[in-house]
Amino acid sequence: MSKFRLPKRTLSLLSLLIILLIRLFTKSTPKSIPTKSLMVPTHQATSSATIVKVSRVIDGDTIELEDRQKVRYIGIDTPELHHPTKSVQCFAQEAMEVNKKLVEGKQVRLEKDVSEKDKYGRLLRFVYLNDNPATSSGIFVNNYLVRQGFAFAATFPPDVKFSQQFLEAEREARQNNRGLWKKCK
Repeated sequence: MSKFRLPKRTLSLLSLLIILLIRLFTKSTPKSIPTKSLMVPTHQATSSATIVKVSRVIDGDTIELEDRQKVRYIGIDTPELHHPTKSVQCFAQEAMEVNKKLVEGKQVRLEKDVSEKDKYGRLLRFVYLNDNPATSSGIFVNNYLVRQGFAFAATFPPDVKFSQQFLEAEREARQNNRGLWKKCK
């Protein structure tokens, strides 16, 4: 009787599928927030990463931490909600609401690129949500907001670490008519 052996690649894919199915049925992220292609391994964390609690969401791309510091998400821009010279822009409220669902009252991991703060004194960071610290991945919030059509890719050198990823996410959102790309034509 000969032994049946699966190729290593098939075994790897099956293992990955099993892990994903387990995560799908045990994930605590709200069901209204899809996570496809948004998961990132936590081992990508840099030495500049910090874990903090979000006290409130200001708009689609800005949050306030428990220590009252404001954080502006790097590499993205959402429609204006609170601008002194502009009226509320199309999809601004929706962007803020989804940002609230994602991060308000939760622990997030913040990672710096090059710049510490913007000209308004806000920390500039990439934001990651990990609902379950025992797992090895979490939602890359900046990427999520662009990929789902709640934000635009917006590159401001020298903070360009994920600029290509954000441009691809924007292309995907636009091509699939997601979020503001559908509503704000």
